[in-house]
Amino acid sequence: MDLKLKGKTAVVTASSKGLGRAVAEQLAAEGANLLLCSRSGEAIAAAAEEIRNQYGVKVESLAVDVSRKEDIQELIERASAQFATVDALVCNAGGPPSGSFLSFDDVAWEQAFLGNMMSVVRLIRGFHPFLAKQGGRIVTIASTSVKMPIPGLVLSNTFRTGVVGLMKTLSIEFAKDGILLNTVCPGRIMTDRIMELDSLKAERDNRTIEEVRETLSQDIPLGRYGEPHELATIAAYLLSPLNSYMTGSVFYVDGGAVKSL
Repeated sequence: MDLKLKGKTAVVTASSKGLGRAVAEQLAAEGANLLLCSRSGEAIAAAAEEIRNQYGVKVESLAVDVSRKEDIQELIERASAQFATVDALVCNAGGPPSGSFLSFDDVAWEQAFLGNMMSVVRLIRGFHPFLAKQGGRIVTIASTSVKMPIPGLVLSNTFRTGVVGLMKTLSIEFAKDGILLNTVCPGRIMTDRIMELDSLKAERDNRTIEEVRETLSQDIPLGRYGEPHELATIAAYLLSPLNSYMTGSVFYVDGGAVKSL
């Protein structure tokens, strides 16, 4: 299916690896030009070069810590300098550390707020003028924890849910600008983040990672972890002109793991 993304421009944060990288590659495969960023300048430059060579699209990259206001402003300025328009924005960030409520002090809460909540606020506010020109698309990558809190992830549970509230509100406010906003929530997708969480659980439970994954897979109706490209496909569609009437919605890419209506 042609998503009509050829020649469009997308900004994808936290895109050197994992879900951000998968979304970036899917957009590039559809012919979109990209502005990519991550905290590591070396890693994002390498990712940009690989995508550029494989798909033949324009790819710019920048080292950005999305928890820093100054870095986001630099990203916006780079977009303005390198591209005539920005048609799509993907708000993605690494998940905050795992732990219980009483294990975190104010510093941990504030850092998670900046990285996982304020980053979305600042990115959308900063790119709104670009997106409003032609009715752009925004996707945030959250977690199934917005529907069903995950034990030991109190920081993520809190701020990912806040992002969903923000996206729903903005889908109403920005409708007049033709901007469509949606949230994509991964379940257990095989990324570095999930591998880290599985490793921590294996250590706590004195089990092997393989045993942990076998147990967790039993709670997924499809019986397996997902692959990054399986989430990237739905994200690319939501970011494309073919999506013309879906906004303010939450899409679960979880193999059926969330069993509520």
